[in-house]
Amino acid sequence: MMKKLLFQFLLAAGMSGAFAQNNPQPLKAPLKIIVFGAHPDDCDLGAGGIASIYSSMGHKVKFVSLTNGDAGHQDIGGGELAVRRLKETKEVAKRLGIEYDVLDNHDGELFPTLENRLAVIRKIREWNADVVIAPRTNDYHPDHRNTGVVVQDAAYLVIVPNILSSVPPLTKNPVFLYFRDRFQRPNPFRPDIAIDITTALAKKVEGLDAHVSQFYEWLPWTNQDLANVPKDLIERKKWLATSMERRSSVTPEIKLALEKWYGKDKAEQIRFVEVFEICEYGKQPTPEDIRRLFPMLP
Repeated sequence: MMKKLLFQFLLAAGMSGAFAQNNPQPLKAPLKIIVFGAHPDDCDLGAGGIASIYSSMGHKVKFVSLTNGDAGHQDIGGGELAVRRLKETKEVAKRLGIEYDVLDNHDGELFPTLENRLAVIRKIREWNADVVIAPRTNDYHPDHRNTGVVVQDAAYLVIVPNILSSVPPLTKNPVFLYFRDRFQRPNPFRPDIAIDITTALAKKVEGLDAHVSQFYEWLPWTNQDLANVPKDLIERKKWLATSMERRSSVTPEIKLALEKWYGKDKAEQIRFVEVFEICEYGKQPTPEDIRRLFPMLP
């Protein structure tokens, strides 16, 4: 009887939140996040950190590459490279606890066709996505730009019943977001949502490390940096981590976004981030929506 009265007193005193925090409840409905990239490593670069965080919290993440990456190497190509890169994505999926799909479009030949638009609509609907992430349409690579166009073109149509009527439409429009990028024209990237991945960066690097053909071969070759890639497996992962630290750094603009979502004191402690711009298409989220969709925020 005394224990029962004490418990009721604690509830009345506003202690139920602390009680619930120490006794976490299972997720009623996991969030569904889908990320689109042009090539089988683009999603990982833009959202590998938050993907690992979502997965650790019990939410569901799917990466989708719109091409098979069959041109992205200096020594091999075609079907041989496509098979190799598909295997790399499957290893990423295991390491991050996500799903990874690769569409069979040729690398360097992606266009915003009706066929590709319908494929993206299908993926979003079948995943029942709450959040959709993709590149912006101003980027150095035509595949990246056209991925952005295709996803934008799908943003409204995912709720239209007579478009791709073989797949039930979504009853709600997801929130569409853009990856962080460095391009300034016609307009620079706007850091609307900044997420702390300081403690998740090592997990992100673990996923990127599975893309051996890209991060230790092709991309260093394109940057004329291949000779500096360490041969030792441990050392080369450290080398990759250093590169990702630079890519995930906090700029003054991002610092303001961190202060908005984490407060000034916490923002001072954050070293590495993934950042997203809210697309003008799709659901326009309130701050409360953003905190619900990004449950890693405080």
